[in-house]
Amino acid sequence: MSQTTQQPTLNETTEQPQKSHLKATLILACLAQFMVILDVSVVNVALPSIKHSLNFTEDGLQWVVNAYTVTFAGFLLLGGRAADLLGRRRVFVFGLLLFSLASLAGGLADSRTVLIVARLAQGVGGAVVAPASLSILTSTFTAPAERNRAVGLWGAMGGAGGSAGVLLGGVITDTLSWRWILFINLPIGLVAAYLSRRMLLEGRNEHATRNFDIPGALTATVGLSALVFGIVRTDSSGWSDPTTLFSIGAGLVLLAIFIVQEGWIAKAPLMPLRIFRSRQLSAANLSIGVVGASTFAMWFFLSLYMQEVLGYSPLKAGIVFLPMTLAIVIGSTVASRITLRFGAKRVLILGMSLLTVGLALFSRIGVHSDYVGVMLVPGLLASFGLPFAFIPATIGATTGVRPQEAGLASAVANTARLFGGALGLAILATLATTHSNDLLRHPTLAVHTVNQALVSGFQLSFWIASGIAAFGILVATFGMPSTRSARVAEQVAEPRRAVAVEM
Repeated sequence: MSQTTQQPTLNETTEQPQKSHLKATLILACLAQFMVILDVSVVNVALPSIKHSLNFTEDGLQWVVNAYTVTFAGFLLLGGRAADLLGRRRVFVFGLLLFSLASLAGGLADSRTVLIVARLAQGVGGAVVAPASLSILTSTFTAPAERNRAVGLWGAMGGAGGSAGVLLGGVITDTLSWRWILFINLPIGLVAAYLSRRMLLEGRNEHATRNFDIPGALTATVGLSALVFGIVRTDSSGWSDPTTLFSIGAGLVLLAIFIVQEGWIAKAPLMPLRIFRSRQLSAANLSIGVVGASTFAMWFFLSLYMQEVLGYSPLKAGIVFLPMTLAIVIGSTVASRITLRFGAKRVLILGMSLLTVGLALFSRIGVHSDYVGVMLVPGLLASFGLPFAFIPATIGATTGVRPQEAGLASAVANTARLFGGALGLAILATLATTHSNDLLRHPTLAVHTVNQALVSGFQLSFWIASGIAAFGILVATFGMPSTRSARVAEQVAEPRRAVAVEM
């Protein structure tokens, strides 16, 4: 297929992108990933302002965050499938526009219902943008060094977005208002959508069967959404709440039906189960889930600790996260380079080890802890280790995948990270809250103050998060294959010959 000057297209079996568009592709994909991951955490420090502005209850306030998480996780697979079948540029632009307009609606919201619905729509937009952005990179950059560098920067933007959300949320809320944490997405998203239309390759397989596997899409999306909905409800309702149990049960049943549909019924499955025959892909996605489970909880508990125990303002709490954000960016640059040389397995083990140590050291926090003496070193260790875990795991989850299934592999990787984060955060938050409440209610432990009880709960959560990261070391050690860098380079450079997903 020939390429036009203004809107170049790509037949994935024969064409390669023009070099003039490589830099634009990298910038746009990374910017979009930063924006959608940012919105997972950016509202955290603005929640008190939102509560008073729109008269939220304590139980209702959590859904300002969770509405975005639920739809983000639930629609990722469908978003990846749409990118493969309809064209990555087209789907990417649609996701950016939906995300931007939903952000505008949220910023203008004059009621709780409007804000929650806007956050739901934002989540759908993010679920479309995230897999499309990664699949655009993995299908555009095929040279080994270029691809690792591109995925490394994309990973840096995701990691930086998660940590920078607290910083930017605090700055914007203190200097402007909570509405601007949503308004700011509008100009960025619209400009990115316009430039994407002009500068990105379409990236569609022209010969692919246009089959969305509607039964698979419905069971996966509703099943994941119901399961995440039930998990996040545990923060306020507990694990024994009937609605929570029904939601989790329904989600598990629907996901079981999805597996049957994909493995034995669908003619063109949304997620072919054969991709998990690859030892590397399965272990890499499990590692990504472990990273999400441990690090989502880290940001959450640190934010609560600094504001509720140490008395930091939203702005001060955000600034404290700056060294951790810089450590993620620096670590991403290093990790993307050494993964090609030493292989994904070795770098992943190193990253998980740093995360394990950093999270364990966070358990030393106290009611009157000094930031430099107690939090700085663990924060730098965990933040520097995050990209050393996430980047090689992401490379392992997307290397060797057929070009026409790049969107699928990207969606599975994003789903693993977000779903792992939601599951880990819900479990750890429930355990921490239960432990703190037990300390306050128990007659022989009544001497505990509220802050002492909170800190004890946070300490427990960090120990468990460290254990989750340690499990990631085992997954990397025994799950990831010991692939020589030359073989990895061959798989990346010659995707048509790679058969990793069919092994």
